[in-house]
Amino acid sequence: MRILFEMDKKDYIPNGSVSHRPSARAIIIKDGKIAMVYSKKYNYYKFPGGGIEADECMKDALIREVLEETGLCVIETSIREYGQVHRVQKGTKEDIFVQDNYYFLCCVEENLEQQNLDKYEADEGFTLVFLDPRLAIDVNRATILDNFRQVMLEREALVLELLIQEGYFE
Repeated sequence: MRILFEMDKKDYIPNGSVSHRPSARAIIIKDGKIAMVYSKKYNYYKFPGGGIEADECMKDALIREVLEETGLCVIETSIREYGQVHRVQKGTKEDIFVQDNYYFLCCVEENLEQQNLDKYEADEGFTLVFLDPRLAIDVNRATILDNFRQVMLEREALVLELLIQEGYFE
């Protein structure tokens, strides 16, 4: 999978313990709009998806996470690699947080299932929205959160900009 870009804050102790959390994220484009998960609590947008469990392949994690966060059912045969973002920064403890984010273009079924949110996702009020990617970029760049989550907001904005530059929203 191609590397889209790397994000390294260099804000960690170089020889600290490493916490690695790979993730699979969906790029779902419909009628010129992008499917995003909106956090009502913190006012930001993220691509649907999340952590890949130890016993999962990337595609299975993608399908599971998108269903849990949005209620959308990914069509497995539609999944295509888009690219990877490598993220390194100080973790929430004194560790080094390393996250390889794998983005996939995919289509979803028309029907919408029930969300199955984790506690923190429910607390944030995760909601599925389809919107113009430029609006998501603007909101993410105007939203100020802690340093850890700020990197995630910029990651999503940069991926959206790449999709726009590559003609996915013409």
